[in-house]
Parts: sequence; C-alpha cells; structure tokens
Amino acid sequence: MTVNVVNAVRSPCDVENGPSCLTHFYRSPLQVGLLLNGFTLKVYFCRGQQQVSSSVTIYLKNLAAADFLISLCLPIRITNYASSSVEVRRVYCNFGASAFYLNMYASILFMGYIAANRYLKIIHPLGTHILQTVRAAYIISTVTWLLLLAMMSTYVTVSLLTQEPSPSVSSALDCDVLHSKQLKIFYKMVHASSAAIFLLVLVSLKLAKSRRNMLVLVSVFCICFVPYHLVRLPYAFKNPRFAWGQAFYYLKELTIMVSVLNVCLDPLIYFIFCKAFRHHLSLRRRSSDTQPATRSVCCSSKTPTSELVLFKTTISPSHTEAWSVALSVRL
Repeated sequence: MTVNVVNAVRSPCDVENGPSCLTHFYRSPLQVGLLLNGFTLKVYFCRGQQQVSSSVTIYLKNLAAADFLISLCLPIRITNYASSSVEVRRVYCNFGASAFYLNMYASILFMGYIAANRYLKIIHPLGTHILQTVRAAYIISTVTWLLLLAMMSTYVTVSLLTQEPSPSVSSALDCDVLHSKQLKIFYKMVHASSAAIFLLVLVSLKLAKSRRNMLVLVSVFCICFVPYHLVRLPYAFKNPRFAWGQAFYYLKELTIMVSVLNVCLDPLIYFIFCKAFRHHLSLRRRSSDTQPATRSVCCSSKTPTSELVLFKTTISPSHTEAWSVALSVRL
C-alpha cells in the first residue's frame, strides 16, 4: 500500500489523472501572459501613444490584444480540466474553446500581417503601396476580427441548436461527444480553413525572413504553432475508432500548451518592431537613473561666494565684462 501511495505521488500525471494534470501547465503562461500583455496594452493605449506612426504599430496592438484575450481564456480552460461537471464541460466546449481558438488564429493572422508588411517594405522601401498605409491596416484588422467573430458565432449557434445530450460527457476528454452530425461537418470545414490560413502565414514568413529583425517573429511562430498544426488537422479528421485516440488527444493537448507559450514570447516581437515601445521602456529606465544624478548636480551647483570672487579677480581686465555676465547668469 505504501508503494502505491508513493507511485501516486510521484506520477500525478498518469492517464487517469491527465485532465487535472493539464491545469498545472497553464498556470504559469496565464500569469506571465496577463502581466506582460497587460503592460504592453498599457504602453500602447494609456501612455500617449494614440498617434499611430505606421501600419506595423496597428498590427502589433491587435496582436497584443489577441494575446491578452488568450490569457483571459485560460482560466476557463483550467476550470474545464479541473472539473468533471457536465455543465462546465458544455460551457467550455460551446464558448471557452471557441474564444480560445478565435484569439489564437487572430494572433497567427496578425503575425502574418507583420511579416507581409516587412516583405512589402523590401519591395516598396518608400512605403508607397496602399497596403502599407495606416488606413489599410485599420481596415484589415477590423475585417479580420469580424470574420473570426462570424466564424465563432456560427460555430456556437450550430452547436447550441443541434446539441445532443450525452450521458458520457463527464467522463469524456474532448468536446467531440457534444458534436452533432451537422456540427462535425462544420468543425472539419473550420479546421481545413484554419490550416489554409496557417500555410498562408507560413509562406509570408518565408518571404520576409530575409530581414534580420524577422528572425524572432519566425522563431516564435514556428516554435508555437507548427507542432500544433501538424497534429490538429489529422486529429480533426481521425476515425472515431482509432486505436490510439486517447494518446492522440494528449499529443494534441501538448501542442496546444506549446502554442500558449506564444503569449509569453510575443513581447519580444513588440520590443523589436515597435520604436514607441522601446522608447517608453528607455524613458522609464532613464527617469529612474537620472533622478539621483539630478539631485547631486543641484547640490554641487551651490558654489561658495568666496570662490566666485577669487575666480573673478584672476581674470584679465580685457575679459572682465564677459566673465561677469557669465557669473551673473550662473548665480
């Protein structure tokens, strides 16, 4: 009996306790993502940066917003893994998972827009192309969010209207048990479209990676999203009778956890691509460094009057007038 207790303590992430074990992996990205992306949004929107200088800044703001919303979706995901309630699973599958993937693909798309903008800068270094304008960036960002929201709304509507009661929901790991036949078809269409979006973004990154500052963006994208898409599309089209279905599920969840690291790594992209972001950080650091120095300079400026008189008497008569003016200004 002691051996069993020790084994249970040493291996809390076995197959039976897998869902509850997944909650531990999301806590650190949740805290770091909220902190970093919340600070980034504060810099972008609350520090006098309302005057946008380039289209890249627009895409970076939307990328920060998407990452922050991903962080907000993680508590729902954690609650789903920690609970065996049927109602919690339904709420998560209908709303939580949809919001999570919506913001994930918003992050992917805005990364692609940044890469495409860098590629256009190579071809049109003067920024004369219409897609390089701030107005075009606003339109593209708005259309992107509207399309993603429309896709999410359609998914949720079909899910609620065609949802079938399933007595095994509480013991099921995935949301597939809640999918009706109509929703399964739409589900596969969504993932096929998502794979196409991923490939287009990957191509744009390949085109723009010749620029040195694109290395971080390409690295973050490949580390976070390539493993997920290598597993997600086969998982969406797998046969329900697949023998390794549970192992495939945990492999998919592992790639999702890797993709969540995106919310912690994207601040590197903000620092590299946004001059206003770097400028704000440098100002904060400079202000903290110059406060003690300013105090010491002010204190040292109080020179004794006797030194000034002695210094003045050593000046030649031809320069007396000029030095007296300088001393009066200093006093």
